[in-house]
Amino acid sequence: MNKTLLITGGASGIGAATARLAATRGYRIAINYRSRDAQAKKVVADIEAKGGKAIALPGDMAKEADVLAMFDQTERALGPVTHLVNSAGTNGRRGRVDEYDAEVLQKLFAVNVIGLMLCCREAAKRMSTKHGGKGGAIVNVSSMAATLGGRLGSSAYAASKGAVDAFTKGFARECAAEGIRVNSLRPGMVLTEMTEGRLKDATFRTSIEKSIPMGRIGKSDEIAEAVLWLLSDESSFITGAMLDAAGGGYII
Repeated sequence: MNKTLLITGGASGIGAATARLAATRGYRIAINYRSRDAQAKKVVADIEAKGGKAIALPGDMAKEADVLAMFDQTERALGPVTHLVNSAGTNGRRGRVDEYDAEVLQKLFAVNVIGLMLCCREAAKRMSTKHGGKGGAIVNVSSMAATLGGRLGSSAYAASKGAVDAFTKGFARECAAEGIRVNSLRPGMVLTEMTEGRLKDATFRTSIEKSIPMGRIGKSDEIAEAVLWLLSDESSFITGAMLDAAGGGYII
């Protein structure tokens, strides 16, 4: 079976690590990105240098037209989308509930929830046997924040990831008999471009590491391995699951 994997937010962090690893396992890769043009092209170049096939596709997951274009362009270049990883996301703005800004919240949910749901919609139209597809596998990248409401100041972000988990369960049940598996992966604190700024603060990093049972920050490559397992036939009887990749979670 030809395997075409579309990764949103694939230019950096977990998305980029997943793209590079998936290419070594025979996937053709479509890397979506919003603004990291040079980084996306570097991931493509790295994959092609090792004999793989990849393309980079700009697009904002908060815009439905961009989501539609991304799927169409992937299919024209690489063939039918058989696998999808929804890795694009934003932290929004840290702060207490009494500091919320409506515009920031709208952007947060537009990317983390609505954009992800629209990507799943387009994948279902193509993968579902009901629509003439041959099935497929989807991984939605959530967060351990969804399990406890996040660390202080991150309640809005946690809520967006909680929505991802709830949606994943419902979507998985809807399409389970149509050849599509959908699972959610919940990373804990992982060193990525999104987190490296705060983790440069030695005091903050130490406090975070003390709150993780394994006593350390995760790596993007470790999360990519988990993503690829959920996409693979090795997890063929798993759908609607939440897999925690978080070093044991939180010590409260």
